[in-house]
Amino acid sequence: MSRPRTKNKVVCQNNSCSFFRKEFGKNIIKRGINKSKHKQYICLHCKKYFVETKGTPLYRRRLSERKIKELCKELVEKKGIRAVGRTTNINKNTICSYLSAFAEHAKEISKYLTKNLGLSTYEVDEFWTFVKKNKKNLSKTARRNLMQVTSGDIR
Repeated sequence: MSRPRTKNKVVCQNNSCSFFRKEFGKNIIKRGINKSKHKQYICLHCKKYFVETKGTPLYRRRLSERKIKELCKELVEKKGIRAVGRTTNINKNTICSYLSAFAEHAKEISKYLTKNLGLSTYEVDEFWTFVKKNKKNLSKTARRNLMQVTSGDIR
């Protein structure tokens, strides 16, 4: 007797699939781990492989989730980028690239900071003011997303 299939929250990330980001009727199974230690899945409808982090701010990022949590907690304490780099053993250029990626996905990162890290909305607002102050060369989408999050439109 075979065991029942486990429920997963992953949805198909292929734009041309008929079950693109649909929860109902999906047929996705886990197919191993890639070289950066992220789980790989396959959609049995469109036969495309994708990673669990696709479509998130952590896509194609090599730091572990534990290191990213540590990085966010250090940045909330208003330390400088070099000081955070020294305490977490992460290069300052890597920290800057993560900050710009966080700014482009500001809405999702705000939810992540409040739910997973347990930060208050005041601390999240401090985090975004730190990002705006230290990253002067943000893209237009990153600046727009930051303005939406910090103005109080999205919480």
